[in-house]
Amino acid sequence: MVTIIFFRNLINRLVQLQNVVSSLRNLNFPNKKHLVLKVISLFSHKICILIGFILIWEGLIYILQLPNYILPTPLEVLQSLINHASLITLQTLPTLAEILLGLFFGIILGVGIALSMCLFRTIHAFLLPLLLVSQALPVFAIAPLLVLWFGYGITAKIITTTFMLFFPITSNFLDGLKQTPENYLHIAKIMNSSRWQILYQIRIPAGLPNLASGIRLATAMAPLGAIIGEWVGSNEGLGFLLLNANAQMQIDLMFAVLLVIFLLGILLYFLINTLLKRALPWTLLPSC
Repeated sequence: MVTIIFFRNLINRLVQLQNVVSSLRNLNFPNKKHLVLKVISLFSHKICILIGFILIWEGLIYILQLPNYILPTPLEVLQSLINHASLITLQTLPTLAEILLGLFFGIILGVGIALSMCLFRTIHAFLLPLLLVSQALPVFAIAPLLVLWFGYGITAKIITTTFMLFFPITSNFLDGLKQTPENYLHIAKIMNSSRWQILYQIRIPAGLPNLASGIRLATAMAPLGAIIGEWVGSNEGLGFLLLNANAQMQIDLMFAVLLVIFLLGILLYFLINTLLKRALPWTLLPSC
């Protein structure tokens, strides 16, 4: 009964907040105030979701009477984030470098493999089983070998991240290259275009939307690859800090690090997505 009343009050508060924002949006204000209201209306849904998530979090702790060593409150997580800001920032830099470099090399490797498999049937027949085997093997099984071969430095983490990211890029881009409209290919053959001209002028532009989808997917997976590499063997990074906090039962610090990883992944994804939209605006549907 207490749970039902809690969630009912939560829903009513969110509805009231949304009604207030909607009523403010319909009022006529000078330019500056109107701009502020537009910004508020733009982020109102996201703010409501965030407030709702925090209230549910607090409600679960209150209803289930959870101690802070199992689930800390949002205020405790925020306080830990403030207290350990310098430490978290210091450990974020190597993780961010691993993510960006792993994503860069993953894109280069994925694009190169997809183009090679599209141009040469022999390479396609040879690499396809290897690609499937590489994805069948768990990353946790390969990461210790990489640490053994390349040490505890950043190299092993970049290779681990690249290993996780190149396959979705390769698969999506290869599908886009293969799905080039047949009419374009027939016209190119009639005009005596070479294989390289067809690839450069027809197949690659036709495969760019699929390549963008693969890059978006790889961007969402990039933090996971870096964290896994740091879990297996590292002396720095957010994954290393996460393991240390877990070993010392600093649950509030663990949640603070998880929050930073989440925000890092979200910001990176929207940054890459914005760049892709600006670089390939003709590939977007009107509804997107």
